[in-house]
Amino acid sequence: MSDRPRLEEALDILSAELAMGRSTTTGLTTKAAWLAYTRFGRQRFETAATPDSDGLLFQYGTYVFSGRPMFTVDLTRQFGISAADGEYDRYVQVHCELRYEPELALDALGRFDSWFFHDTEADLDQWFATMQGHLEPLLERVPSAMAVYEEPV
Repeated sequence: MSDRPRLEEALDILSAELAMGRSTTTGLTTKAAWLAYTRFGRQRFETAATPDSDGLLFQYGTYVFSGRPMFTVDLTRQFGISAADGEYDRYVQVHCELRYEPELALDALGRFDSWFFHDTEADLDQWFATMQGHLEPLLERVPSAMAVYEEPV
């Protein structure tokens, strides 16, 4: 039996990490959310030892998800779920979406996405450092809205 958390606990674990970074006076800054995501991203879960079973996705852009354009940073963890016979069944994603009021400086960032997968030769610390560089213009900001949720894909 593994001492790693079960996939069913991932949303609660991310939510707990985010709660640790929340200030009672100013709310959660982008930097605090990012640090919570990096802690969450370092934790390993009970997944198959295949290169696509545990991935981190960093993406941003200006999107219209809720009726009006918002600049959105989506910090996602994707887990590959196997069937009883060990074959691929589906993916589940746990998201932390940070939304910001539209402004020219954010729109100028365009769209960006990058994946990291555990159980590959990629360097997690290097990936985190590179992604944090993309967040530099937002680190001290407090998002207008935040959504933390899980969905099948």
